[in-house]
Amino acid sequence: MSHANDSQLPAYLHEDILLHPEQRQFPAFDLVRLLRTVFAPTEGCKVCILIDFDEPAEWIKDFSFLEHDGFAVQKNAYRHFYLGLQNGALEALGMTGGEMYAFRCTHGSNLDLADEVWDTAGRLLSLDRDIYQKYDLVLCISTFSATAPLTAKCKEYGFRGATLHGLNDIILNSGLAVDYHEVSADAERLRLALTKADSVEIDFALEDGRVLTAWLGLGGQEAQKSHGLCLGRTPDIANLPAGEVYFVPCDARGQFPMKYEDGTLGVLDVENRCIVRSTLISGNQATIDAHNQRLADDPMTGTLGELGFGTQVLPVSGADIQDEKVLGTCHLATGRDDHLGGDILPSMFKKHENSTHDDILFAPHKTPNFNIRQVRMQRGVQQEVLIENFRPARYLMDALAAGR
Repeated sequence: MSHANDSQLPAYLHEDILLHPEQRQFPAFDLVRLLRTVFAPTEGCKVCILIDFDEPAEWIKDFSFLEHDGFAVQKNAYRHFYLGLQNGALEALGMTGGEMYAFRCTHGSNLDLADEVWDTAGRLLSLDRDIYQKYDLVLCISTFSATAPLTAKCKEYGFRGATLHGLNDIILNSGLAVDYHEVSADAERLRLALTKADSVEIDFALEDGRVLTAWLGLGGQEAQKSHGLCLGRTPDIANLPAGEVYFVPCDARGQFPMKYEDGTLGVLDVENRCIVRSTLISGNQATIDAHNQRLADDPMTGTLGELGFGTQVLPVSGADIQDEKVLGTCHLATGRDDHLGGDILPSMFKKHENSTHDDILFAPHKTPNFNIRQVRMQRGVQQEVLIENFRPARYLMDALAAGR
């Protein structure tokens, strides 16, 4: 995988780092640098932080959650963002505000947020009236992703922001410590390498020797990117850490493996862009039965709404928000895709709690029971191998090296 111009590449694209991204060296996390890079201009902006709890009125009042065990994400939000803003970042960035608010945990990826929100005095407020209308920048550091609902709200109310769900120390010291101008440039290089693809095929090798193939029809669409920059005044929501190229599939068929939260492994059959059934490989048959019942009860939950490819050289963090951005991984997602420019809306689901956008990440640490043997792109008469054995293939390597 070495490249003729290896010496001209940034250090993080050298072969030894690509093969062992945990060895990449990062600068220290710097809140001012991150916010200035992602949100320029920051001058004159009023900023706030949103966090979530099951009992927000109880835990946000007087920051009482700081005195109790747990709440790791919320404590990181307080230590590294709230205190960082209060202790000099607001002044350095020319911003005002810096308040922290709490909303009720959604318990689902990208579910719409209830309007109730509480301030640190314990007062009940409204997200629509008191937050979205009054702040220029909204930083949502929560348990579950809120990218989809905040993307819809920012277009309605005119703010910018970022979602940083699952924030942990590894993410702070790697995925949020990088130069987002570099992240954006690399994402654009790979976007150009993939854009207008007609289709992508993914071969999954199982431990029993079977190879499953999923085919995704992309219809020659322009590839999109999550690149972390939210510049100017145009309403937008960045997903941080960023670094992926993605498509909204217009068709899909075949099979792919699934590892459920309890460790159960299944094979998913896909027809006409939808997962239609799950079959047990190993583990708990009841888990498979529950998924099949959900598919039968609300078929929209099986719709494939995204195909994404990571573009960054990052260590595994244990949180999908970073781990799906790692070069050599890919992910599919089911459910709503309106925030990605797709046609699957929350109103199309039988139950509100089903209208999630759930990523299915394929990565060595996440799915060790099966391998991505190969990912292939078809674009007209051009066919390219993109990934082999969770490593970027020559085509992606050359794309990252282009123009340097």
